[in-house]
Amino acid sequence: MHVTRIERIERIKGAALAGARGLALSLLSLAGSLVLFVTSVVSIVCVVVGVGLFTTPPLLRLVRSHADVRRTLAARWCGVTIPRAAYRTRPGDRLPGPFGQPDACLRMLRDPATWRSLRWLLADMTAGFATALLPAALVAYPIEGYALAAGLWRVFDGGVWWYGFVPVGGQATALAAAVLATLIAVVAYYAAEPMLRVHFTLTRRLLAPHGAELRHRVEELARTRHDAVDASAAELRRIERDLHDGAQARLVAMGMNLGTVDALMESDPATARALLARARADSVRALEELRELVRGIYPPVLAERGLCDAVRALALRMPVPVEPRTELPGRPEAAVESAAYFATSEALTNAAKHAAATHVRLQLTHQYGVLRIDVTDDGRGGADPEGSGLRGIARRLDAFDGTLTVNSPAGGPTSVTMEIPCSLLPPGSVA
Repeated sequence: MHVTRIERIERIKGAALAGARGLALSLLSLAGSLVLFVTSVVSIVCVVVGVGLFTTPPLLRLVRSHADVRRTLAARWCGVTIPRAAYRTRPGDRLPGPFGQPDACLRMLRDPATWRSLRWLLADMTAGFATALLPAALVAYPIEGYALAAGLWRVFDGGVWWYGFVPVGGQATALAAAVLATLIAVVAYYAAEPMLRVHFTLTRRLLAPHGAELRHRVEELARTRHDAVDASAAELRRIERDLHDGAQARLVAMGMNLGTVDALMESDPATARALLARARADSVRALEELRELVRGIYPPVLAERGLCDAVRALALRMPVPVEPRTELPGRPEAAVESAAYFATSEALTNAAKHAAATHVRLQLTHQYGVLRIDVTDDGRGGADPEGSGLRGIARRLDAFDGTLTVNSPAGGPTSVTMEIPCSLLPPGSVA
C-alpha cells in the first residue's frame, strides 16, 4: 500500500511522541509506583501497632489517584479505556470522632479493589517500567549510533565503545554502528506506538475490575438508581406542593377577587378598586413564587452562563461570606451541572445554618476527568456524614458515580469534598 510523504511524517512524529511519552511513563512507573508501593506496604504492616491506622487511608488515597492518572493517560494517549475501580469504600471516608480514621482504614483494607491496586503498583514498577521504557529506548538509541558515525568514536582515544553488539574503535565500525542505528530507527518507526499501547493494555488487565467486584458494582448501581428514582419522586411532590400552596392558591384568590370586582364595579367602585389593587399585588407575588420555583428546578443563570457563574451567583446570596474559586476550562453536561450546582447549594446552606461559620471557601476544579468541589468553613465542626443534608448530597452524587467526603473534627474546620467523574464540553458549547 502506497504511503504518502505526509503520512510518513505523521508516523515519524507519532513514533517520537511515543518515545517521549514512554520515557515519562517509565519515570512515573519507577518513581511513583515504587515509592507508593513501599510506603503503603510499610504503613499496612504498621497497622498492627496502631500507627498504620492513621497513615494508611491517605496513602491509599494517593494510590487511587495515581491509578486514575494512568487511566486518563491511557485514554488520552492511546485510546485504551480502563474502567474505574468499583471501590466499596471511598478514598476519604471518615466517621466523626477519634475513631473515624481507623474505621475508614479497616474498611479500605477489606476492599478487594485496594489489594488489586497494590498488585498493580508492584507490576507497574517492574513490567510496566520495562514496557514504557522500551519505546523510549528505541527512539533515542539510534541517536548514539549516528553520533558515533559522525566522529564521537574519536573521544575514546583508541578504546572500544560497544554500540549494541558492534565494537566501535574506528570509522569503519562507527559506520557499522550507524547501520545498526538505522535498523533500530526503522523498528521504532513501526513499533514505538504499538509498544506504548502494550503498556496501557497491561495496566488495563491489572486495574480493570473483576467478576465479584462488577457484581458488587451492579448491586450498588441498582441501589443508586432506586435512590435516584425516590429523589425524583420526592422532588416532583415538592414542586406540586409548592404550586398548590403558593402560586396556585394566589391565582385562585386573584380570580375570586376579580369576580367580586366585576360584581361591585357599578354598586361600590371604591371597594372594587381596593380589590383590584389586591389582585395586582397577588399577581406580582404569584409571579415571584413561580420564578423561585423555576429557579429551584433549574436556575436560569446555570442554563445561560454555566456552572462557574451560577456558583458565584449562589455565593453572593449566602448569609455568610463565601470566597469562590472556580477554574473550569469548559462545561459539564447539563445533568452533571445541575447535580453539582444543587449539591454545592446544599453544602453552602449547611455551612451557613448549622456550622456557625464566619467564612467559607469554595473551590471548583476539573482534573483527570473528575469534577471536584471543595467547600471548607471555619465553623464548629462535628458534622455527621449520615445526617439528612449530607446524605441527600451523597444520593444526588451517587446517580453520577460521584463521591462525597466529609472531614469535620470537633471544633472545626469542616471540609466537604464532592467529586463527579465527567468530561467537559469545549467553551461555547451548549451543555
